[in-house]
Amino acid sequence: MALSSSKRVTLLKEISERLGNEDWSLVDVTLKQFALPTQSIWNDSRSAYVLEMAADAPDQTLIDLAEHCGFATELKPKHQGIDPAFWRKGMFRLFLSHLSSQREVAANLQDALLKYGISAFVAHNDIEPTDEWQTQIETALATCDSLIALLHDGFHSSNWTDQELGYAMGQGVPVFSVHFGQAPYGFIGRFQAFAGRNKSGAELAQEIFDGLRKHKQTQSLMSEVLVEQFEQSGSFAEAKTRMTYLEDLDKWEPSFTARIRAAATANSQINGSYGIPHRVERLARKWLHQKA
Repeated sequence: MALSSSKRVTLLKEISERLGNEDWSLVDVTLKQFALPTQSIWNDSRSAYVLEMAADAPDQTLIDLAEHCGFATELKPKHQGIDPAFWRKGMFRLFLSHLSSQREVAANLQDALLKYGISAFVAHNDIEPTDEWQTQIETALATCDSLIALLHDGFHSSNWTDQELGYAMGQGVPVFSVHFGQAPYGFIGRFQAFAGRNKSGAELAQEIFDGLRKHKQTQSLMSEVLVEQFEQSGSFAEAKTRMTYLEDLDKWEPSFTARIRAAATANSQINGSYGIPHRVERLARKWLHQKA
């Protein structure tokens, strides 16, 4: 997974500030351990030295060094080397566990979630007939960010769905459920449940989106996804909608401020959307003030 220019700058800044506070000897030892260059003569600060030595480091080296310095471990690729085609790039990965008889409900929800930057896996839609069924499901479970069980009557009696839940919980994946008639049971009874009866896919998608961006286990990743979605806004309408999502975030990384400002300059659909540049600046100042 390649880092964006903005993420590289963020990591370089944090690494230089954190490692630059150490003694010169430890700075050089650390750089050498990560196969980065060093110099015997330097006339500027240690932070500037670290910044210069690490500037051309490979993406993975920057990620590992940032983690070593205690920063942004969430930037470390979670699914390194595994990028199945059924996940939309740059989106939150949500596995929808459902009965085969409810594939239409799952498919409608899958479509409705896309507007929120959530790529949902629905087995009956995303697995090609020639693919090995179980292998593809296992791949989706191994690479998802969260799982939601669509609890229709008979869900508990299905061996497939119970196995999916067990696998996800065993991997530490955040698990939620939607009550469609089957009450949450066993371990999933402890997790947040959404009411699904008599709701359209759009209504349920809105509730799931709100839940994922507020829940402590998923809010960091959802915040990152929403900032990236805003950066990629392809119309004035998208820019306005996605700006509203950003204004409602509870989780904000320092790098987000520079990113939304840059997007407001570089993306014509953002800077040309009435009122959005002003809202970007107001949001940036809000978080800078809170940090201060």
